[in-house]
Amino acid sequence: MEHIRNFCIIAHIDHGKSTLADRLLEYTQTINKRDMQAQLLDDMDLERERGITIKSHAIQMNYELDGQKYILNLIDTPGHVDFSYEVSRSIAACDGALLIVDSSQGIEAQTISNLYLAIDQGLEIIPVLNKIDLPSSMPEEVSDQIIDLIGCKYEDIMRASGKTGAGVHEILAAIVKRVPAPKGNPDAPLKALIFDSMYDSFRGIIAYYRIIDGKITKNDKIKFMATGNDYFADEVGVLKLNKEQKQSIHAGDVGYVITGIKDAKEVKVGDTITLLENPTAERVDGFEDVKPMVFAGIYPVDTEDFEELRESMGKLQLNDASLTFEPESSAALGFGFRCGFLGMLHMEIIQERLEREFGMTVITTVPNVSYHAYMTNDEMVIVNNPSDLPDVSRIDRLEEPFISAQIITRTEYIGAIMSLCLNKRGILINQNYLTTDRIELMFELPLAEVVFDFFDKLKTVSRGYASFDYHPIEYRESYLVKLDILLNKDIVDALSAIIHRDRAYDWGKKICEKLKDLIPRHQFEIPIQASVGTKVIARETIRALRKDVTAKCYGGDISRKRKLLEKQKEGKKRMRQVGSVEIPQSAFMAVLKLD
Repeated sequence: MEHIRNFCIIAHIDHGKSTLADRLLEYTQTINKRDMQAQLLDDMDLERERGITIKSHAIQMNYELDGQKYILNLIDTPGHVDFSYEVSRSIAACDGALLIVDSSQGIEAQTISNLYLAIDQGLEIIPVLNKIDLPSSMPEEVSDQIIDLIGCKYEDIMRASGKTGAGVHEILAAIVKRVPAPKGNPDAPLKALIFDSMYDSFRGIIAYYRIIDGKITKNDKIKFMATGNDYFADEVGVLKLNKEQKQSIHAGDVGYVITGIKDAKEVKVGDTITLLENPTAERVDGFEDVKPMVFAGIYPVDTEDFEELRESMGKLQLNDASLTFEPESSAALGFGFRCGFLGMLHMEIIQERLEREFGMTVITTVPNVSYHAYMTNDEMVIVNNPSDLPDVSRIDRLEEPFISAQIITRTEYIGAIMSLCLNKRGILINQNYLTTDRIELMFELPLAEVVFDFFDKLKTVSRGYASFDYHPIEYRESYLVKLDILLNKDIVDALSAIIHRDRAYDWGKKICEKLKDLIPRHQFEIPIQASVGTKVIARETIRALRKDVTAKCYGGDISRKRKLLEKQKEGKKRMRQVGSVEIPQSAFMAVLKLD
C-alpha cells in the first residue's frame, strides 16, 4: 500500500483536463506511441465533438521515481455541473486531486464547487497552471487567484502544458511525494466503494471500485450493501488501457469486478461491496440515489415505434444509470415515456444518443421540474407532469424546488446578470470579489426558471465570461397555477405547464401568438386559447380558408348572396365540430424558444 497513489483531476470544462491526462499516460508509458490519440479517455463520439467528458474513466499507470516503483490510479471526473454526483463519488475514492486551472482564463465556478467537494473529503490538493504555452496566458495573475482560493504557497503551484508536455514529469513526481498513500486494514473484512459502472453487451454490468479494507479474490461470493443482493465475482482485475485480469485485488487499490448482472438498477454508484460470508460492519458514507432534476416527455414521431423506443431506452439506461423513465400517454402525441434527467445538458445528450446509437427520431416535450402538492387533508402528492396536478379545490398549497446558484463573472457584467436573475425570481444571497475584476455571485433561484434557457441567456448577457454552477437546496411554497392551451376548445396536454401566477398571462399570450404562426390554416376557423382553470386569459384566432361562394352571383337581389353565405357558414360550423387540428412538431419545440 505504501507504493499506491489514488488521485483525480478537478477542472472546469475546456481547461485542458483530458489533454493533460493524455500526457500522463504517455510519460508513464501506459500506452504505446502507436495507439496514442488525442483525448484518449473520452471514447464516445459525442464527448470528442463537444469537447466535454460525459462519463468518468479510471486508469492505472506504473511510474518509477528514485529507483522505486509506484502504482498511480487516475480516476477521471466529468467537468459539467449536471454530473456532479459522479464527481463526488470519484473524489470519495481518492486521496489527492490535481486542481487544473487554465492560465489564460482563470478560476471558474465548476472548479470551485468541485474543489470544495475535494476539501470536504480531506484530499491533498496539487494546484496546476495549465496552458502556459499560450500567448494569452496570465500565470502571475491566475497564481494569485489560486493562492487566495486554497491558501497554498506560490512555489507549490505546478506549471504545465498538456499540449507540449512541459512540466508533466514534475506533476508525476509531485503526485508521488504529496498525495498520501491509501490507509486501510488489509486483514479486515472486505469494504469497497463503487465509484462508477459501465455496461458491456457480452459480460453485463462491470462495476469499478476502490478497496478500502480487505481484499477481493476471483470467485468470492460478494454482496452489494444498498440493494442487499449477492453474486459470484466471476472476474476481478485492474484498469489498464484494457482490463487486465488478476487473481485478487488488495486494500488501497482500484479495480473492476464482473458478476454477470444484466440489470442496471442492481449496481448503484456509491454502494459498498463486501463479502457474503464475512461482511464489514459499516458501509462507506455518503451513498444516495441520484435524483433527477428535470422531467420531459419523449415520444416516437411514429407511434408504431413505441416498443422499439422502449428497448432503446432500456439499453441506454444500462450505460447511464442516472436516466429514469416510465411510460405515459398523451392525447396529442400518443404513447411515450416520461423521463427524468440530471439537467438540460443531460437531456440533450440522451436525445442525441437515442438518435445516433439507436436511430430513433423522437419528439421531446417542454422540460419541467417536479412539484409537491399538499392536499387539504395534509396528504402530499409529487407532481412530475402538469396533467398529474390534482383538482385545484383539493390543493392547500404548492411547493417548488429551489437551487443555490453560484455565478463567477467579470465585474463589468454584474448589472446584466443581476437583472437576469432577479427577472427569474432570484434572491441575491451574497457577492464576493475573488480578485479586483472577478466576482462570485450567490443566488437562490426556483429550478423551474433555470431549466429552460437560463444558461444560454447567462452566456449571452456576459459574452461567454460567466460560469454557472448549482445544487438543490429545498422545496418552498409558491403561488403556482396550471396553464392549459386549448386548440378548437380541446386541451392539448403536451403544451400544458405549471407556472408562477405573475407570469401566466405573458406566457399564455406568447404561446398563443407563436402557435398562430406555426399551425397551418384549415377549412374552418381555429381559436387558440390559454386558460388558467376555467378562465381564458389569452386568445388568438387562425382564420379559415374560404372559397368565394358568391362569385357566380352577378346583379340580382342581396338575399341570394346572403343565402349562399349562410349555407357556407353552416357547413363551416359542422366542419369545425368534426374536424381535427393537425399540430406540426415545430409547435412543440417552439415553446422552448419563446423568448
